[in-house]
Amino acid sequence: MKILGTLYWTEKAKNRIKNILPQTLFGRALLIIVTPLILMQAISTFVFFDRHWDTMTRRLAHTLAGDIAFIVDSLTPLPQQLDRNQIFLKANDILHIRLTYSPQEILVKKKSFQQWDRVRKSLQDALKERVRRPFSIDTIKKNRRIEIKVQLPEGLLSVNVHEKRLYSSTPYIFLMWMIGSSLVLFAIAIIFMRNQIRPIRRLAIAARSFGMGRGSSEIKPSGAKEVRQATQAFRQMRERISRQFAQRTEMLAGVSHDLRTPLTRMKLQIEMLERTPEIRELQDDIQEMERMIDGYLTFARGGGSEPLSKINLANLIEEIISTERRDGSLINFVNKSKTIKSVTLRPQVIKRAITNLIINSKKYAETVKVELQYNSEHAIITIDDDGPGIEAEHRDDVFKAFFRLDPSRNTDTGGTGLGLTIAKDIFQSHGGDLLLSEASLGGLRATVTLPL
Repeated sequence: MKILGTLYWTEKAKNRIKNILPQTLFGRALLIIVTPLILMQAISTFVFFDRHWDTMTRRLAHTLAGDIAFIVDSLTPLPQQLDRNQIFLKANDILHIRLTYSPQEILVKKKSFQQWDRVRKSLQDALKERVRRPFSIDTIKKNRRIEIKVQLPEGLLSVNVHEKRLYSSTPYIFLMWMIGSSLVLFAIAIIFMRNQIRPIRRLAIAARSFGMGRGSSEIKPSGAKEVRQATQAFRQMRERISRQFAQRTEMLAGVSHDLRTPLTRMKLQIEMLERTPEIRELQDDIQEMERMIDGYLTFARGGGSEPLSKINLANLIEEIISTERRDGSLINFVNKSKTIKSVTLRPQVIKRAITNLIINSKKYAETVKVELQYNSEHAIITIDDDGPGIEAEHRDDVFKAFFRLDPSRNTDTGGTGLGLTIAKDIFQSHGGDLLLSEASLGGLRATVTLPL
């Protein structure tokens, strides 16, 4: 159980990491470039602040503490007023330290600095080491100055210095250069990555358009060597597929043409014979063969040469249902979308495929329900009926060419086993799909997805 729990949490952590990481190639490639840059900058910053800045801070603090210690030693014992003024003037001119002396004043201890401030902590340690007298540190925020009070034997010495005696400008210059260089490198990486990703994006758009049956404009190989190879391979694949489709259509068209000639002669000869039950059976067989030939041609042509156009899918479905209701069939249509969206399709081909599905439901059911809805990427059409349905193990088989169900579905269809195959092929040629499942009415549900 412990091992299973560990595996569960490990898998959960992996899924969380996958959700956090960028999904696009551009984002991931940029992450590969930026992550080492950020780590390098973080390590450099840590080393700098932990070594250089800390060392410089201690040195500045000890230098200031040494100057104060020298002044304190010069004032002990306290010289005459004239000599004391000379010391104060030289400290101001040479050391940039302002000194004031308050006789008979006693130092009042107060906590005037933050323990987390490394600069002031270093100054406190340095004063303890060099001056060795009671002192206090206070900050004058208005003038950015620091006031240090040192207790002398006969009074209180106030030392006023600017903060720059303790703070080095090197860290700020380092940070500005680090951030500036990072931004420049980041901008250069974005520009180069976009140029590298653009050919891949064009290839993806061309492949998607070709897969949706919309054709694709000629794409010129560009970018890295591997991307050029992939583009060239796609162009060759597209040519082979188009050539294969054309050859298949031409072959079946030729076969059907060759078969129609003897069938026509047979029909003429049969018309001249006596009307016997055997002759009627032969006529039925000839009609069956003609239907089979028509089915083969329809399957071979697929979308044909019909051009693509933007249509209102709801209006197309309403037109189909209006036609199929003429025989009294009960067909309900529900449009769940409140907005009108146009879909790029071959209207007549899609109309034939949807009509085929509705007719198929009418044959085996009394009630048919058609629904249309949209999501962010697809138009979804569901066709439900209350017929006997199709068993789950046969729902994939019915899409195979020439596959027919057992006679319990319908014994007199006379079909060739290509109806659902043709419909699925049409939807897939538009970049969509056709799936079968159990309907809410108890029969069969056909779910059609078409890209917007």
